[in-house]
Amino acid sequence: MPAVVGEDGVARCPWASGDPVNRAYHDTEWGMRVSGEAAHLERLTLEAFQSGLSWLTILTKRPHFRRAFAGFDADAVAAYDEADVERLMADPGIVRNRRKVDAAIANARATVALRDDGGLESFIWSFRPDPLPAPRTTADLPTTSAESVALAMALKKRGFAHVGPTTMYALMEAIGLVDDHLEGCHRRGCAG
Repeated sequence: MPAVVGEDGVARCPWASGDPVNRAYHDTEWGMRVSGEAAHLERLTLEAFQSGLSWLTILTKRPHFRRAFAGFDADAVAAYDEADVERLMADPGIVRNRRKVDAAIANARATVALRDDGGLESFIWSFRPDPLPAPRTTADLPTTSAESVALAMALKKRGFAHVGPTTMYALMEAIGLVDDHLEGCHRRGCAG
């Protein structure tokens, strides 16, 4: 499916043509470079929680995730203990999946440890691929890449969890490491 022109006359990626929450995320954030440790940890965490669910579910719950995970402050989340895990598992505002909650805490701890080697942001961006031509339709979009496979493996070696190649490719799209806005989409070319 190619880019879709909405009722406002603006061409967007098809997934952003319906729900206003998806549209706002697409128009103001998806594919745009973020900066800072907390922003990268947030995106990594949300992509891991999204696995198996709709992105709209995660976006709708995003304010709750930010509250539950201390604004994605790595030091705060790294200090979470079993009482915090139980609190999170009882929180209906987030996705209550024990493996994903445990992964979020492990990833915060791994993020803190990664500071000695330049930090999470520079680590992730070191896997930036060469730009590719604009995908014409959704059928042209990959779900993984050599770089997302390499990033997933490198993060796992550093103690990160729930960071498979597909999840890491979605992260790369979300933070502008790759520009998967379709040809004709008004956001094409706005990536990091």
